[in-house]
Amino acid sequence: MTDAHRPVRVLFLCTGNTARSQMAQAHLEHHGGARYQVASAGLEPGEVNPLTVQVLSEQGLPTGHLQAKGVKPLIAEHFTYVITVCDRTEANCPIFPNATYRLSWAFDDPAAATSSDDERLQVFRRVRDEIDQRIQTWVAERA
Repeated sequence: MTDAHRPVRVLFLCTGNTARSQMAQAHLEHHGGARYQVASAGLEPGEVNPLTVQVLSEQGLPTGHLQAKGVKPLIAEHFTYVITVCDRTEANCPIFPNATYRLSWAFDDPAAATSSDDERLQVFRRVRDEIDQRIQTWVAERA
C-alpha cells in the first residue's frame, strides 16, 4: 500500500479517556471514514462516561467499540497526528517519538459539570457539538 492510500493515523488524548477523546474518536471515525485510522487514550484512564455514550448515540454514532485505554502502550506506535483535547493532557503529554504532528484542541471537561442531571447532559451535548464541529472543519481542511 502506498503512502497516498494508507489511512492517516490519529490518536486523541485526554486525561481519563472517558469523554472528550472518546467523542473525538467517534466523530473522526464518522466524518473521516476509511481515510483515517483513529484511536483514543488517557493519561489516567477511567471508564467511558455513560453520558458520553448517550450523547454520541443521540447522533446515531456507534459506541460499542469505545473503551478507556491508557497511553503507555501507544507511545512507540506511529501516528500522523497526536491531538490532545484538554489543557491538562497537553501540559503532561508524553513524547511520541514516531508522531509526525502534535496538535492541541482544548475543550471543557463535561465530566467536571456538577449541576443537575439535565444540566450535566446539556454540557455533554455542548462539548460533543464543539468537538463535532472541530472535527468536520479539520477533515474539510485536509480534503
